[in-house]
Amino acid sequence: MNHVENKSSARQSGEADGCCRACCATVKDEANEPCGDKFFMPRMIAGGVFFTLGLLLEAGIIRFQMSVFSPELIACVAAYILIGADVVLRSVKNISRGQVFDENFLMTIATFGAFAIGEYPEAVAVMLFYQIGEAFQEGAVRRSRSSIASLMDIRPDYANLKEAGGLRVVSPNDVPVGSVIVVKPGEKIPLDGVVIDGLSSIDASMLTGESMPRDVGEGCEVLAGTVNKNGLITLRVTKSAGESTVARILEMVQNAAQKKSTVEKFITKFARYYTPVVVTAALLLALVPPLIFGGMDFGRWLYRALVFLVVSCPCALVISVPLSFFGGIGGASKRGILVKGSSYLEALSDIDTMVFDKTGTLTKGIFKVTQIDVNGGCSKDDILYYAAHAEYFSNHPAAAAITSAFSGKIDAAIVTELDELAGRGVRAQVNGNAVLAGNKKLLEEAGIVFTPYEGTGVCVYIAVNNELAGKIIIHDEVKPDSAAAITALKKLGVRHTAMLTGDSKREGDAVAKLLGIDSVFMELLPDEKVRTLEKIGEERKTKGSLVFVGDGINDAPVLARSDVGIAMGQRGTDAAIEAADIVLMTDEPGKICSAINIARKTRRIVKQNIAFALSVKGAILIAGALGAASIWLAVFGDVGVCLIAVLNALRAQSVKAANV
Repeated sequence: MNHVENKSSARQSGEADGCCRACCATVKDEANEPCGDKFFMPRMIAGGVFFTLGLLLEAGIIRFQMSVFSPELIACVAAYILIGADVVLRSVKNISRGQVFDENFLMTIATFGAFAIGEYPEAVAVMLFYQIGEAFQEGAVRRSRSSIASLMDIRPDYANLKEAGGLRVVSPNDVPVGSVIVVKPGEKIPLDGVVIDGLSSIDASMLTGESMPRDVGEGCEVLAGTVNKNGLITLRVTKSAGESTVARILEMVQNAAQKKSTVEKFITKFARYYTPVVVTAALLLALVPPLIFGGMDFGRWLYRALVFLVVSCPCALVISVPLSFFGGIGGASKRGILVKGSSYLEALSDIDTMVFDKTGTLTKGIFKVTQIDVNGGCSKDDILYYAAHAEYFSNHPAAAAITSAFSGKIDAAIVTELDELAGRGVRAQVNGNAVLAGNKKLLEEAGIVFTPYEGTGVCVYIAVNNELAGKIIIHDEVKPDSAAAITALKKLGVRHTAMLTGDSKREGDAVAKLLGIDSVFMELLPDEKVRTLEKIGEERKTKGSLVFVGDGINDAPVLARSDVGIAMGQRGTDAAIEAADIVLMTDEPGKICSAINIARKTRRIVKQNIAFALSVKGAILIAGALGAASIWLAVFGDVGVCLIAVLNALRAQSVKAANV
């Protein structure tokens, strides 16, 4: 299966094909929903009363004589009108639109035929059980949708905009980036932002699946849609309402159903051809034997044809297959895993190779000072003091790590003659002392004698007054669950793991060895990442999916090129999230294992439903053609099988989190 081609075409067309609308409860319009009629239950109850009366009259328990029509016929016709008039009307409307072979048509001709041969109670029973089955199916569909529809509740309604005159309540759409807003205890955070004042706990369970509240304070990033639990916090808005995390989530979830899996597309095409074939077969079954073999009872063969028609409706497949994928997507969303379409959930169920970006994906992407080496008369505190002041005005990640590690207060006034040297470091006067902070190129240019650092991580050399004072070693921390995730993926059957990074060979090898990754490719430019991924794909031993996990702008082309692209949603760039097919809202690599479990359970349920529906319907079709099945068994073969398949599909919503 070429998932790359499927993925590309899905993005171009949206795959919004609404084929076989009448048979598929997930795409029915409101007019076709039995439960959308507020008189549905009263009609069913009244129809049931007349149906019971008809049964009693036919059995002779109640006796009543009429001159023209039999009492049981009148009772059954009244019951039929109450119960099935809407089905007949829909059939007529659909025929006028060119939609002939649907479930409404099948039920109409089957029940009319039953009346024609005098099987009045059975005609009503077929329609009654069909309507009851439809009602249960609609309830199941609504239940499966509720997990995703509940996401709509996370959309914040208002924001407390801080102005010179105080607070003003406005729509989140009217708050520009850079504005200051206040979030009170118990309120939803309306926009993505950074805390500039206050302390609180944030409940992100609806958004990311985190079960425990997270403490936030000054400098912490918070996401729209999360709930401020207990403290008053002030935020500076970093993204507009349309670009916020919650807006992206809702957009992805709403578009997810448009991208169908290969199985769904097959079932849709199957239903197009299957229904006309069985209608033709039923017609031949009713006419051919009596015509060829003279003297045969036409009514008996018509009855068999009616059984054939009732059981032939493909609802069990057309409803349960997309419902299974819909349930899987909904179950994943509860765990902070956003799947943009069922085609990607299907591809994820069969993985051969998993390829990772390093920084921000397997590592935190946040640099931290891990070691300070002293050289000469300066202490560690002195080295950090000079380095933090010299790097204070730099935007380099290493500079941010150094200033964060300095516990004192930085006095910007004592920093003069600052000069940032691209690709080398910074030069400045700190309180009258000449300070160099940078890589070995900077020290070589200054003629300072030093011993090159040979370990892992980023080394920032610190020189004071033209003498080496020491070295500061900075590492990008590996995420706590990265190693366990790699181990779990291999247990799940991933044949090969690889890592692509722009970092040095020494750094890449160290992380790959720590995490147990099979192969690593270092010092790659963005276009080289794509070529490397393609080469890895060509070397696959099976036809399983090639999955790439990343978070940066430079990962976007690789995410788009892979069979399934997975992006980190919390710290990931907009470009990566847009290019990805699956988004992990908590940035935890371990969530990939949960996503695979959900995908595989969904696939198992789909296969179970297909096998169950085809086997039961096939057996009853054969039995009906041979005269060994009644119309009551046919009702089970249609409504009963469909209901069982739908209930089985609902299991896709509940998948235990993977142990990572």
